[in-house]
Amino acid sequence: MRRNSMATTITLNAPVATLINVFTVQSSRQRELVELLTTATEEVMRHRPGFVAANIHASTDGTRVLNYAQWGSAADFEAMLADPEAQVHMRQAAAIADHYDPHLYTVESVHHQ
Repeated sequence: MRRNSMATTITLNAPVATLINVFTVQSSRQRELVELLTTATEEVMRHRPGFVAANIHASTDGTRVLNYAQWGSAADFEAMLADPEAQVHMRQAAAIADHYDPHLYTVESVHHQ
């Protein structure tokens, strides 16, 4: 699995649109979904205009996968949703997941040690 060296930065008032998509999945299919999202990000999403970063998380109980992604703007995110090549991967992910819940968010608070 390829890992990008660019880190996600979470700051207040950053000029990005933040996607948080929570997938509910059977534990037997969690790894399959993680691998699909990782491949889709590497092969398709990161090459779309406005892509900033994506982070795929797997819950320790095996029942959830979370995609935390940043796009240059909500319009960039919407353009990706309309892209036929991206839609192929989104349909594949939807077929693996029992449920998914994508929303754009704003960062309201950031805390560090």
